[in-house]
Amino acid sequence: MARPCAEVFVQDQRGPQGFRAEDVAAKSTDSRALARTSARVQKAIKASKLPGIEAGTSYGHPSMKVAGKFLMRIKDADTLVFSCPLEEKAMLIEAAPEIYFETDHYAGWPAVLARVSAISDKELVHRIARAFDVQAPKKLKAGNAPASTSSKPSKKNAR
Repeated sequence: MARPCAEVFVQDQRGPQGFRAEDVAAKSTDSRALARTSARVQKAIKASKLPGIEAGTSYGHPSMKVAGKFLMRIKDADTLVFSCPLEEKAMLIEAAPEIYFETDHYAGWPAVLARVSAISDKELVHRIARAFDVQAPKKLKAGNAPASTSSKPSKKNAR
């Protein structure tokens, strides 16, 4: 007869099939934090009102893509990874090191890391929109462009 999971976790003290109770508690805390981060990202994507953003995975982590191209992913409960041109990445890290950073793994790659605990909701929406601008196909970007407010006729229609 199988023992309840909680009993296995506590009694085996990291036996071949069990885990320490402290590890289980840490994982459930991480899961809750990850769920909060995921909900926050979903809210920001909805607020951005950008077309064609789809959920996916990137290296086994939840991610957002547009037309199959990487926009961003949740690296862990307090770290997001955004697609970002290298020049912009350097500027972001210099201007707001409390939010943006990179690790050796991401050095030289067009991706910037952001601290979930430090990034505002407004900045999160902006970063998603900026990644969209970089990665989305022209057709999707054109459909998202604001309507022209110019009263001048275009050269094509002018006579």
